[in-house]
Amino acid sequence: MTDLLQRVEQNIQNRRLLKHGQAVLVAVSGGLDSMTLLHALHELSSRHRWKLTVAHFNHQLRGRSSDADEKLVRQTAAAMRLPFAAGRASVKEFAKKTKLSVEMAARKLRHDFFARMAKERKIRVVALAHHADDQVELFFLRVLRGAGGEGLAGMKWRSPSPVDSKIMLVRPLLDATKAELRGFVRESKIRFREDATNTLLDLPRNRVRNELLPLLQRRYQPALTKIVLRLMEIVGAESDLAGEAARQWLKKTGRDGPPGRPRTPRRGVPTFEELPVAVQRRVLQLQLSEVGVPADFELIESLRHSADVPVNLGPQLSVLRDATGAVSLRVARPSDFNANETVVKLAGRAGEVTFDGVRVRWWFDAVKKFKRPAARPACESFDADKVGGKITLRHWRPGDRFQPIGLKSPAKLQDLFTNRKIPRARRRELMVAAAENDEIFWVEGLRISENFKLTRRTKRRLTWRWQRPAGV
Repeated sequence: MTDLLQRVEQNIQNRRLLKHGQAVLVAVSGGLDSMTLLHALHELSSRHRWKLTVAHFNHQLRGRSSDADEKLVRQTAAAMRLPFAAGRASVKEFAKKTKLSVEMAARKLRHDFFARMAKERKIRVVALAHHADDQVELFFLRVLRGAGGEGLAGMKWRSPSPVDSKIMLVRPLLDATKAELRGFVRESKIRFREDATNTLLDLPRNRVRNELLPLLQRRYQPALTKIVLRLMEIVGAESDLAGEAARQWLKKTGRDGPPGRPRTPRRGVPTFEELPVAVQRRVLQLQLSEVGVPADFELIESLRHSADVPVNLGPQLSVLRDATGAVSLRVARPSDFNANETVVKLAGRAGEVTFDGVRVRWWFDAVKKFKRPAARPACESFDADKVGGKITLRHWRPGDRFQPIGLKSPAKLQDLFTNRKIPRARRRELMVAAAENDEIFWVEGLRISENFKLTRRTKRRLTWRWQRPAGV
């Protein structure tokens, strides 16, 4: 038995991934990783009486190459005399329909298929071929996205399916490197398919894999994989501790159920303010998840720092935390915000419109040579092709986000107004202009949007001049 097989067997036994005689759905794409997993489980199954079923999902992203992947997996399953289940769907069409990235659309369709096959065949476990290199790539992707401890901990050896919590996903190769998998495939003479899209640099994961990690290993830390895996283990354990402390505090204070449940705090339980910061954040995250609100860092920090101060989530919807740490949703009164708006078609070379008493004149001209526009009062310039042929003039709404020029990411418009010390009454009077794709490209009184500024690639310029009546 090879070293890799021995380690896979030890992982399965020590981490209780599979029981003796277990029925297992093995997810196999046809690539090196999943073909290694299939052959390893098949070789070990005679000793452990596992009942393997091979499942392959065709994403239809690479035409004949995708069909060739399916053919190889089907032939391999037949040679091993294992049941085979295949599914297919157009990931690109689904991504367009659902407005997901291709990567996220593929993941959803794939997990939907695995859960469906497992349920139909009464299988409770799906084996996936994620390995140590996948963990390291995921770590850096999540670092770049600003994930917290729970995200940086990466994938677990055993976790519930995102589709059906009764189905468990297991990852027996999670501590094996790609180089070890290649060695096993070479030694065992296993056929597999190379996915050419893994080398394309238009996907963030591929850039991390093919550019960032080789640079870090070559110039900074040759043992990068070992170091990162150890860090993920430490962060994961500390994240689990904070999560468990938060759940226990919520239980002791009577907040471990749906909103509105009677709350009977026990004596001697610390107040929200007395909790460690990490536990405070997890308490808020768990409650936000309970009411179906995505919990990003800015939202959690806004709630953590201020009790009884609503944070806008969207039109007429906000969330707040009271002094005891309880999170609740609030519906704002429609009269709190100015709902007036008008749609303007930017037809022809120039035009004019009046919105809520403010006169706006606009015109187009060609940009032959890039030159940064000179600052002029009540006048701005934008990349016309990015704005589009139809815009919406309106006022500030709850949940609006805007990225002023120079800012690296969008911020809540409410926060930008606060930083500029613009009075609340005045905020509701200011004009907001949204492009054809509904993204805000201009807010009266603030800098223009970073995403619509003039650049050396700009071919047409939209110039924008506005005038308010005296005293308005």
